[in-house]
Amino acid sequence: MNVKLYNQPLAKIGAELTLEFVSAAAFETHPHRPLLTQAGFKADHEQICALHEHRLLVCGIDAAQSDEYYRSAMATVIRAAMNYGYSSLKCSQYTPERFRALIEGVVLGSYKFESYKSDPKPSALSEVIFSSENNDGSSNAVDTLEGILNQTLIISKATNFVRNLVNQTPDDMTPQQMAITADALAQNNNLECTILDVNGLEDEKMFAMLSVGRGSAHPPRLIHLAYKPENPKKVITLIGKGLTYDSGGLSLKAATSMVTMKMDKAGGCAVMGIIKAVSELKLDIEVHAFVGAVENMISGNAYKPDDVLRAKNGKTIEVRNTDAEGRLVLADVLGYAQENVKADYLFDYATLTGACMVALGPYTTGVMGHNEALKQTWVEVGASAGEYCGMLPFNRHLKKLIKSDLADVCNVSSKPYGGAITAALFLDNFIDEDMKEKWVHFDIAGSAYTESAWDVHTYGGTGAGVRMSLNWLMEHCK
Repeated sequence: MNVKLYNQPLAKIGAELTLEFVSAAAFETHPHRPLLTQAGFKADHEQICALHEHRLLVCGIDAAQSDEYYRSAMATVIRAAMNYGYSSLKCSQYTPERFRALIEGVVLGSYKFESYKSDPKPSALSEVIFSSENNDGSSNAVDTLEGILNQTLIISKATNFVRNLVNQTPDDMTPQQMAITADALAQNNNLECTILDVNGLEDEKMFAMLSVGRGSAHPPRLIHLAYKPENPKKVITLIGKGLTYDSGGLSLKAATSMVTMKMDKAGGCAVMGIIKAVSELKLDIEVHAFVGAVENMISGNAYKPDDVLRAKNGKTIEVRNTDAEGRLVLADVLGYAQENVKADYLFDYATLTGACMVALGPYTTGVMGHNEALKQTWVEVGASAGEYCGMLPFNRHLKKLIKSDLADVCNVSSKPYGGAITAALFLDNFIDEDMKEKWVHFDIAGSAYTESAWDVHTYGGTGAGVRMSLNWLMEHCK
Protein backbone atom coordinates (compact mmCIF):
# COMPACT_ATOMS: atom_id res chain seq x y z
CA MET A 1 0.00 0.00 0.00
CA ASN A 2 1.41 3.39 -1.06
CA VAL A 3 1.04 5.95 1.76
CA LYS A 4 1.47 9.66 0.96
CA LEU A 5 1.28 12.99 2.76
CA TYR A 6 0.03 16.11 0.95
CA ASN A 7 0.51 19.60 2.30
CA GLN A 8 -3.01 20.56 1.26
CA PRO A 9 -6.49 20.81 2.77
CA LEU A 10 -8.42 17.59 2.40
CA ALA A 11 -10.96 19.15 0.00
CA LYS A 12 -8.22 19.93 -2.53
CA ILE A 13 -6.75 16.42 -2.60
CA GLY A 14 -7.92 14.27 -5.46
CA ALA A 15 -8.94 10.78 -4.35
CA GLU A 16 -11.81 8.46 -5.19
CA LEU A 17 -12.90 7.86 -1.59
CA THR A 18 -12.83 10.03 1.55
CA LEU A 19 -12.47 8.54 5.02
CA GLU A 20 -13.98 10.23 8.04
CA PHE A 21 -13.78 9.10 11.66
CA VAL A 22 -16.91 10.07 13.59
CA SER A 23 -17.35 10.03 17.35
CA ALA A 24 -20.74 9.66 18.99
CA ALA A 25 -20.75 13.37 19.86
CA ALA A 26 -19.82 14.46 16.33
CA PHE A 27 -22.45 12.14 14.87
CA GLU A 28 -25.21 14.22 16.47
CA THR A 29 -24.46 17.10 14.08
CA HIS A 30 -23.12 15.17 11.12
CA PRO A 31 -24.46 16.51 7.76
CA HIS A 32 -25.27 12.95 6.60
CA ARG A 33 -26.79 11.83 9.90
CA PRO A 34 -30.26 10.97 8.48
CA LEU A 35 -28.73 8.83 5.72
CA LEU A 36 -26.27 7.16 8.08
CA THR A 37 -29.01 6.49 10.63
CA GLN A 38 -31.13 4.91 7.93
CA ALA A 39 -28.21 2.61 7.14
CA GLY A 40 -28.02 1.57 10.81
CA PHE A 41 -24.89 3.55 11.67
CA LYS A 42 -24.59 4.50 15.35
CA ALA A 43 -20.93 5.65 15.52
CA ASP A 44 -19.96 2.60 17.58
CA HIS A 45 -16.22 2.05 17.68
CA GLU A 46 -14.95 0.57 14.37
CA GLN A 47 -18.49 0.48 12.92
CA ILE A 48 -18.24 1.26 9.20
CA CYS A 49 -20.75 2.71 6.77
CA ALA A 50 -20.04 3.50 3.11
CA LEU A 51 -22.03 6.26 1.40
CA HIS A 52 -20.97 5.41 -2.12
CA GLU A 53 -23.13 8.12 -3.67
CA HIS A 54 -21.02 10.65 -1.73
CA ARG A 55 -17.74 8.73 -2.13
CA LEU A 56 -17.56 8.76 1.67
CA LEU A 57 -16.50 6.04 4.09
CA VAL A 58 -17.44 6.71 7.72
CA CYS A 59 -15.95 4.87 10.70
CA GLY A 60 -17.08 5.18 14.30
CA ILE A 61 -14.38 6.05 16.81
CA ASP A 62 -14.29 6.41 20.56
CA ALA A 63 -12.56 9.79 20.63
CA ALA A 64 -11.57 9.42 24.28
CA GLN A 65 -9.46 6.36 23.58
CA SER A 66 -5.76 5.96 22.84
CA ASP A 67 -3.69 5.54 19.68
CA GLU A 68 -4.38 1.80 19.83
CA TYR A 69 -8.02 2.44 18.98
CA TYR A 70 -7.16 4.62 16.00
CA ARG A 71 -4.66 2.02 14.80
CA SER A 72 -7.16 -0.82 14.89
CA ALA A 73 -9.97 1.36 13.47
CA MET A 74 -7.78 2.32 10.50
CA ALA A 75 -6.93 -1.34 9.93
CA THR A 76 -10.65 -2.16 9.89
CA VAL A 77 -11.27 0.67 7.40
CA ILE A 78 -8.49 -0.43 5.07
CA ARG A 79 -9.67 -4.04 5.00
CA ALA A 80 -13.17 -2.84 4.09
CA ALA A 81 -11.93 -0.37 1.46
CA MET A 82 -9.79 -3.06 -0.17
CA ASN A 83 -13.00 -4.89 -1.05
CA TYR A 84 -14.40 -1.89 -2.94
CA GLY A 85 -13.44 -0.76 -6.42
CA TYR A 86 -11.72 2.50 -5.43
CA SER A 87 -8.02 2.98 -6.18
CA SER A 88 -7.34 5.81 -3.72
CA LEU A 89 -8.51 6.99 -0.31
CA LYS A 90 -7.84 10.26 1.51
CA CYS A 91 -8.03 11.20 5.16
CA SER A 92 -7.51 14.21 7.42
CA GLN A 93 -5.06 14.26 10.31
CA TYR A 94 -6.23 13.53 13.82
CA THR A 95 -3.28 15.34 15.44
CA PRO A 96 0.37 14.30 14.86
CA GLU A 97 0.14 12.00 17.89
CA ARG A 98 -2.48 9.92 16.06
CA PHE A 99 -0.64 10.02 12.71
CA ARG A 100 1.75 7.16 13.56
CA ALA A 101 -1.15 4.94 14.60
CA LEU A 102 -3.08 5.70 11.41
CA ILE A 103 -0.10 4.88 9.19
CA GLU A 104 0.44 1.59 11.03
CA GLY A 105 -3.24 0.82 10.58
CA VAL A 106 -2.86 1.25 6.82
CA VAL A 107 0.40 -0.64 6.28
CA LEU A 108 -0.14 -3.44 8.80
CA GLY A 109 -3.89 -3.73 8.29
CA SER A 110 -3.57 -4.05 4.50
CA TYR A 111 -1.01 -6.87 4.73
CA LYS A 112 -1.83 -10.03 2.78
CA PHE A 113 0.33 -13.13 2.29
CA GLU A 114 -0.69 -14.79 -0.97
CA SER A 115 2.55 -16.41 -2.16
CA TYR A 116 0.94 -19.85 -2.15
CA LYS A 117 -2.34 -18.80 -3.81
CA SER A 118 -2.66 -19.96 -7.43
CA ASP A 119 -5.08 -17.12 -8.15
CA PRO A 120 -4.43 -14.22 -5.74
CA LYS A 121 -7.09 -11.53 -5.69
CA PRO A 122 -5.47 -8.10 -5.95
CA SER A 123 -7.20 -5.09 -4.43
CA ALA A 124 -8.00 -2.02 -6.48
CA LEU A 125 -6.97 0.19 -3.55
CA SER A 126 -3.32 1.13 -3.98
CA GLU A 127 -2.95 4.59 -2.46
CA VAL A 128 -3.83 6.24 0.86
CA ILE A 129 -3.28 10.00 1.08
CA PHE A 130 -3.16 11.97 4.32
CA SER A 131 -3.75 15.70 4.43
CA SER A 132 -1.55 17.93 6.61
CA GLU A 133 -4.83 19.44 7.80
CA ASN A 134 -6.54 18.24 10.97
CA ASN A 135 -10.17 17.17 10.95
CA ASP A 136 -11.05 20.41 12.80
CA GLY A 137 -9.49 22.57 10.06
CA SER A 138 -6.25 23.39 11.89
CA SER A 139 -2.93 22.51 10.25
CA ASN A 140 0.16 20.63 11.33
CA ALA A 141 3.87 21.23 10.68
CA VAL A 142 4.63 19.31 7.48
CA ASP A 143 8.25 18.62 8.46
CA THR A 144 7.09 16.94 11.64
CA LEU A 145 4.53 14.85 9.78
CA GLU A 146 7.03 13.81 7.10
CA GLY A 147 9.45 12.65 9.79
CA ILE A 148 6.71 10.58 11.42
CA LEU A 149 5.66 9.14 8.06
CA ASN A 150 9.16 8.07 7.01
CA GLN A 151 10.00 6.53 10.37
CA THR A 152 6.70 4.70 10.69
CA LEU A 153 6.87 3.31 7.15
CA ILE A 154 10.32 1.85 7.83
CA ILE A 155 9.16 0.19 11.05
CA SER A 156 5.85 -1.06 9.57
CA LYS A 157 7.54 -2.47 6.47
CA ALA A 158 10.10 -4.23 8.66
CA THR A 159 7.19 -5.78 10.57
CA ASN A 160 5.69 -7.01 7.29
CA PHE A 161 9.12 -8.33 6.25
CA VAL A 162 9.07 -10.48 9.39
CA ARG A 163 5.51 -11.62 8.69
CA ASN A 164 6.58 -12.78 5.22
CA LEU A 165 9.46 -14.81 6.66
CA VAL A 166 7.31 -16.41 9.37
CA ASN A 167 4.59 -17.33 6.87
CA GLN A 168 6.89 -19.21 4.52
CA THR A 169 6.60 -22.98 4.70
CA PRO A 170 9.24 -25.26 6.27
CA ASP A 171 10.30 -26.62 2.86
CA ASP A 172 10.89 -23.09 1.57
CA MET A 173 12.41 -21.51 4.68
CA THR A 174 14.94 -24.10 5.79
CA PRO A 175 17.91 -23.18 8.00
CA GLN A 176 20.04 -22.81 4.86
CA GLN A 177 17.44 -20.57 3.22
CA MET A 178 17.20 -18.48 6.37
CA ALA A 179 20.96 -17.94 6.13
CA ILE A 180 20.64 -17.01 2.44
CA THR A 181 17.89 -14.52 3.35
CA ALA A 182 20.11 -13.00 6.04
CA ASP A 183 23.00 -12.69 3.60
CA ALA A 184 20.78 -10.91 1.07
CA LEU A 185 19.55 -8.57 3.80
CA ALA A 186 23.15 -7.80 4.74
CA GLN A 187 24.05 -6.94 1.15
CA ASN A 188 20.99 -4.73 0.67
CA ASN A 189 21.37 -2.89 3.98
CA ASN A 190 25.16 -2.71 4.27
CA LEU A 191 25.34 -5.05 7.26
CA GLU A 192 28.08 -7.44 8.27
CA CYS A 193 27.05 -11.09 7.99
CA THR A 194 28.69 -14.21 9.41
CA ILE A 195 27.24 -17.69 8.88
CA LEU A 196 28.41 -20.80 10.74
CA ASP A 197 27.62 -24.17 9.16
CA VAL A 198 27.90 -27.54 10.93
CA ASN A 199 31.70 -27.47 10.84
CA GLY A 200 31.72 -23.98 12.29
CA LEU A 201 29.30 -24.99 15.03
CA GLU A 202 31.49 -27.96 15.89
CA ASP A 203 34.55 -25.72 16.06
CA GLU A 204 32.66 -23.45 18.48
CA LYS A 205 31.60 -26.46 20.60
CA MET A 206 27.91 -25.62 20.17
CA PHE A 207 26.80 -29.19 20.75
CA ALA A 208 23.35 -28.44 22.18
CA MET A 209 22.30 -26.63 18.99
CA LEU A 210 23.91 -29.31 16.82
CA SER A 211 22.04 -32.05 18.67
CA VAL A 212 18.65 -30.44 18.05
CA GLY A 213 19.32 -30.33 14.31
CA ARG A 214 20.81 -33.79 14.08
CA GLY A 215 17.62 -35.56 13.00
CA SER A 216 16.90 -33.21 10.08
CA ALA A 217 17.91 -33.43 6.43
CA HIS A 218 18.47 -29.65 6.63
CA PRO A 219 21.59 -28.90 8.71
CA PRO A 220 21.58 -25.96 11.14
CA ARG A 221 23.07 -22.53 10.62
CA LEU A 222 24.08 -19.82 13.04
CA ILE A 223 23.51 -16.33 11.64
CA HIS A 224 25.21 -13.18 12.92
CA LEU A 225 24.18 -9.84 11.41
CA ALA A 226 25.87 -6.64 12.61
CA TYR A 227 25.11 -2.95 12.13
CA LYS A 228 28.05 -0.79 13.19
CA PRO A 229 27.71 3.00 12.89
CA GLU A 230 30.56 5.29 13.89
CA ASN A 231 30.65 6.24 17.57
CA PRO A 232 27.55 4.29 18.66
CA LYS A 233 25.84 5.37 21.87
CA LYS A 234 25.06 1.79 22.90
CA VAL A 235 25.83 -1.78 21.84
CA ILE A 236 22.80 -4.07 21.73
CA THR A 237 22.73 -7.85 21.23
CA LEU A 238 19.54 -9.50 19.96
CA ILE A 239 19.09 -13.29 20.00
CA GLY A 240 16.37 -15.05 18.02
CA LYS A 241 15.11 -18.61 18.16
CA GLY A 242 14.95 -19.77 14.53
CA LEU A 243 13.28 -23.18 14.57
CA THR A 244 12.24 -23.36 10.92
CA TYR A 245 10.05 -26.30 11.88
CA ASP A 246 9.44 -28.15 15.13
CA SER A 247 7.97 -31.64 15.01
CA GLY A 248 8.82 -32.12 18.67
CA GLY A 249 11.56 -34.56 17.77
CA LEU A 250 11.28 -38.02 19.30
CA SER A 251 8.98 -36.51 21.96
CA LEU A 252 6.64 -36.09 19.00
CA LYS A 253 3.93 -33.44 19.05
CA ALA A 254 0.31 -34.41 18.43
CA ALA A 255 -0.70 -33.96 14.79
CA THR A 256 -2.83 -30.90 15.47
CA SER A 257 -0.02 -29.29 17.47
CA MET A 258 2.38 -29.60 14.53
CA VAL A 259 0.20 -27.40 12.34
CA THR A 260 1.51 -23.80 12.43
CA MET A 261 4.94 -24.91 13.68
CA LYS A 262 6.53 -22.98 10.82
CA MET A 263 6.00 -20.06 13.21
CA ASP A 264 8.64 -21.42 15.59
CA LYS A 265 11.21 -19.31 13.73
CA ALA A 266 9.42 -16.05 14.61
CA GLY A 267 12.04 -14.96 17.14
CA GLY A 268 14.83 -15.33 14.60
CA CYS A 269 12.76 -13.52 11.98
CA ALA A 270 12.01 -10.71 14.46
CA VAL A 271 15.66 -9.92 15.16
CA MET A 272 16.32 -9.83 11.42
CA GLY A 273 13.45 -7.36 11.00
CA ILE A 274 14.68 -5.21 13.89
CA ILE A 275 18.21 -4.88 12.53
CA LYS A 276 16.79 -4.18 9.06
CA ALA A 277 14.83 -1.21 10.41
CA VAL A 278 17.73 -0.01 12.61
CA SER A 279 19.98 0.21 9.55
CA GLU A 280 17.33 2.03 7.50
CA LEU A 281 16.59 4.47 10.33
CA LYS A 282 20.36 5.00 10.64
CA LEU A 283 20.22 4.86 14.43
CA ASP A 284 23.52 5.58 16.17
CA ILE A 285 23.36 2.26 18.03
CA GLU A 286 25.51 -0.77 17.29
CA VAL A 287 23.22 -3.78 16.93
CA HIS A 288 24.12 -7.45 16.64
CA ALA A 289 21.42 -9.97 15.65
CA PHE A 290 22.09 -13.66 16.22
CA VAL A 291 19.78 -16.39 14.92
CA GLY A 292 19.96 -20.09 15.70
CA ALA A 293 18.37 -21.58 12.57
CA VAL A 294 17.54 -25.26 13.13
CA GLU A 295 14.92 -27.83 12.17
CA ASN A 296 13.80 -30.30 14.88
CA MET A 297 12.86 -33.59 13.21
CA ILE A 298 12.89 -37.33 13.82
CA SER A 299 15.29 -39.89 12.36
CA GLY A 300 17.59 -42.68 13.50
CA ASN A 301 20.13 -39.96 14.26
CA ALA A 302 17.82 -37.66 16.24
CA TYR A 303 18.76 -36.63 19.76
CA LYS A 304 16.89 -38.46 22.49
CA PRO A 305 15.38 -38.14 25.94
CA ASP A 306 18.09 -39.30 28.39
CA ASP A 307 20.87 -37.69 26.33
CA VAL A 308 23.22 -35.36 28.16
CA LEU A 309 24.41 -32.44 26.04
CA ARG A 310 27.32 -30.07 26.64
CA ALA A 311 26.58 -26.43 25.77
CA LYS A 312 29.07 -23.89 24.53
CA ASN A 313 29.67 -22.44 28.00
CA GLY A 314 30.59 -25.92 29.28
CA LYS A 315 27.42 -26.64 31.23
CA THR A 316 25.78 -30.02 30.79
CA ILE A 317 22.07 -30.48 30.07
CA GLU A 318 19.96 -33.53 30.77
CA VAL A 319 17.36 -33.99 28.02
CA ARG A 320 14.02 -35.25 29.23
CA ASN A 321 11.89 -33.91 26.41
CA THR A 322 13.12 -33.25 22.86
CA ASP A 323 10.19 -30.85 22.32
CA ALA A 324 11.89 -28.43 24.72
CA GLU A 325 14.43 -27.78 21.97
CA GLY A 326 14.32 -24.01 21.53
CA ARG A 327 15.98 -23.39 24.88
CA LEU A 328 18.81 -25.77 23.88
CA VAL A 329 19.45 -23.79 20.72
CA LEU A 330 19.29 -20.49 22.62
CA ALA A 331 21.71 -21.81 25.26
CA ASP A 332 24.46 -22.13 22.65
CA VAL A 333 23.58 -18.96 20.74
CA LEU A 334 23.58 -16.96 23.99
CA GLY A 335 27.02 -18.34 24.81
CA TYR A 336 28.40 -17.57 21.36
CA ALA A 337 26.93 -14.05 21.31
CA GLN A 338 28.29 -13.10 24.74
CA GLU A 339 31.72 -14.44 23.85
CA ASN A 340 31.88 -12.43 20.62
CA VAL A 341 30.13 -9.16 21.57
CA LYS A 342 30.44 -7.09 24.74
CA ALA A 343 27.01 -5.47 24.78
CA ASP A 344 25.23 -2.96 26.98
CA TYR A 345 22.02 -5.00 26.76
CA LEU A 346 21.11 -8.55 25.76
CA PHE A 347 17.57 -9.36 24.56
CA ASP A 348 16.29 -12.73 23.33
CA TYR A 349 13.06 -13.44 21.43
CA ALA A 350 11.56 -16.90 21.24
CA THR A 351 8.30 -18.74 20.66
CA LEU A 352 9.42 -20.73 23.65
CA THR A 353 6.47 -22.13 25.60
CA GLY A 354 2.80 -22.87 25.29
CA ALA A 355 2.76 -22.18 29.03
CA CYS A 356 3.20 -18.47 28.29
CA MET A 357 -0.12 -18.52 26.41
CA VAL A 358 -1.74 -20.28 29.38
CA ALA A 359 -0.44 -17.54 31.67
CA LEU A 360 -1.02 -14.45 29.51
CA GLY A 361 -3.35 -15.45 26.68
CA PRO A 362 -2.68 -15.53 22.94
CA TYR A 363 -2.03 -11.82 22.38
CA THR A 364 0.59 -11.00 25.00
CA THR A 365 4.39 -11.32 25.10
CA GLY A 366 5.89 -12.64 28.32
CA VAL A 367 8.70 -10.47 29.70
CA MET A 368 11.20 -12.10 32.06
CA GLY A 369 14.57 -11.32 33.60
CA HIS A 370 16.28 -10.14 36.79
CA ASN A 371 16.10 -6.36 36.35
CA GLU A 372 12.65 -5.18 37.43
CA ALA A 373 13.15 -1.58 36.27
CA LEU A 374 14.41 -2.70 32.85
CA LYS A 375 11.46 -5.05 32.38
CA GLN A 376 9.03 -2.27 33.28
CA THR A 377 10.43 -0.06 30.52
CA TRP A 378 9.55 -2.80 28.05
CA VAL A 379 6.00 -3.16 29.34
CA GLU A 380 5.52 0.59 28.94
CA VAL A 381 7.09 0.87 25.50
CA GLY A 382 5.16 -2.20 24.36
CA ALA A 383 1.89 -0.50 25.27
CA SER A 384 2.83 2.66 23.37
CA ALA A 385 3.86 0.58 20.33
CA GLY A 386 0.62 -1.40 20.27
CA GLU A 387 2.12 -4.65 21.60
CA TYR A 388 0.83 -6.20 24.80
CA CYS A 389 3.45 -7.30 27.35
CA GLY A 390 3.14 -8.95 30.74
CA MET A 391 5.87 -9.63 33.31
CA LEU A 392 6.26 -13.11 34.76
CA PRO A 393 8.28 -13.25 38.01
CA PHE A 394 11.33 -15.38 38.77
CA ASN A 395 11.70 -17.04 42.14
CA ARG A 396 14.29 -19.36 43.68
CA HIS A 397 11.82 -22.17 44.28
CA LEU A 398 10.90 -22.50 40.61
CA LYS A 399 14.58 -22.70 39.78
CA LYS A 400 14.78 -25.91 41.83
CA LEU A 401 12.37 -27.57 39.40
CA ILE A 402 14.99 -27.72 36.62
CA LYS A 403 17.63 -29.30 38.86
CA SER A 404 19.15 -32.48 37.43
CA ASP A 405 20.69 -35.32 39.43
CA LEU A 406 22.59 -36.38 36.31
CA ALA A 407 23.80 -33.11 34.76
CA ASP A 408 24.10 -29.43 35.62
CA VAL A 409 20.53 -28.63 34.58
CA CYS A 410 17.48 -30.35 33.09
CA ASN A 411 15.79 -29.02 29.94
CA VAL A 412 12.28 -29.37 31.42
CA SER A 413 10.71 -28.77 34.80
CA SER A 414 9.90 -31.63 37.16
CA LYS A 415 6.39 -30.17 37.64
CA PRO A 416 3.89 -29.06 34.96
CA TYR A 417 3.43 -25.54 36.31
CA GLY A 418 5.09 -22.21 35.62
CA GLY A 419 6.55 -23.55 32.39
CA ALA A 420 7.27 -20.17 30.81
CA ILE A 421 9.22 -19.08 33.89
CA THR A 422 11.17 -22.32 34.30
CA ALA A 423 12.13 -22.14 30.61
CA ALA A 424 13.50 -18.62 31.17
CA LEU A 425 15.28 -19.81 34.31
CA PHE A 426 16.89 -22.52 32.20
CA LEU A 427 18.22 -19.79 29.88
CA ASP A 428 19.54 -17.96 32.93
CA ASN A 429 22.14 -20.72 33.26
CA PHE A 430 23.69 -19.44 30.04
CA ILE A 431 23.76 -15.74 30.87
CA ASP A 432 27.12 -14.44 32.08
CA GLU A 433 27.13 -12.93 35.57
CA ASP A 434 27.94 -9.44 34.29
CA MET A 435 24.96 -9.57 31.89
CA LYS A 436 22.23 -10.82 34.22
CA GLU A 437 20.94 -7.33 35.03
CA LYS A 438 21.17 -6.34 31.35
CA TRP A 439 19.24 -9.32 29.94
CA VAL A 440 15.53 -9.58 29.11
CA HIS A 441 13.81 -12.67 27.71
CA PHE A 442 10.69 -12.29 25.55
CA ASP A 443 8.43 -15.31 25.14
CA ILE A 444 6.42 -14.53 21.99
CA ALA A 445 4.72 -17.93 21.69
CA GLY A 446 1.27 -16.37 21.91
CA SER A 447 1.87 -13.05 20.21
CA ALA A 448 3.91 -14.11 17.16
CA TYR A 449 1.21 -15.92 15.17
CA THR A 450 -2.55 -15.80 14.84
CA GLU A 451 -5.13 -17.91 13.06
CA SER A 452 -7.83 -15.24 13.35
CA ALA A 453 -7.60 -11.52 12.61
CA TRP A 454 -7.29 -9.12 15.56
CA ASP A 455 -6.21 -5.49 15.81
CA VAL A 456 -3.86 -4.82 12.84
CA HIS A 457 -3.08 -8.52 12.42
CA THR A 458 -4.31 -10.80 9.67
CA TYR A 459 -3.91 -14.59 9.51
CA GLY A 460 -0.34 -15.77 10.11
CA GLY A 461 2.76 -14.08 11.48
CA THR A 462 2.28 -10.82 13.38
CA GLY A 463 5.85 -9.50 13.49
CA ALA A 464 5.73 -9.52 17.30
CA GLY A 465 8.65 -7.76 18.92
CA VAL A 466 9.61 -5.50 16.02
CA ARG A 467 7.65 -2.32 16.76
CA MET A 468 8.19 -2.35 20.52
CA SER A 469 11.90 -3.09 20.18
CA LEU A 470 12.48 -0.24 17.77
CA ASN A 471 10.54 2.11 20.02
CA TRP A 472 12.61 0.94 23.00
CA LEU A 473 15.89 1.44 21.13
CA MET A 474 14.93 4.94 20.01
CA GLU A 475 13.70 5.92 23.48
CA HIS A 476 16.31 4.30 25.75
CA CYS A 477 19.51 4.45 23.70
CA LYS A 478 19.75 8.18 23.16
